[in-house]
Amino acid sequence: MMVWINQKPCELKQGSTLKDAIELVPISPPFAAAVNTQFVPKTLYEQTLLNDNDKIELIVPITGG
Repeated sequence: MMVWINQKPCELKQGSTLKDAIELVPISPPFAAAVNTQFVPKTLYEQTLLNDNDKIELIVPITGG
């Protein structure tokens, strides 16, 4: 199935979770994750099943002002 991670297409097998998708991206904590604009708590990454064409956003906080 095809999902979009930060607007880039990524191929995942059916039954993949948000955790599986995050492992494809070179990102280090802290970060926040959203699937189809809905925030997903870190405690639910392994339980959040993905569907074809889901849009995943991984957002790193920026410090400063």
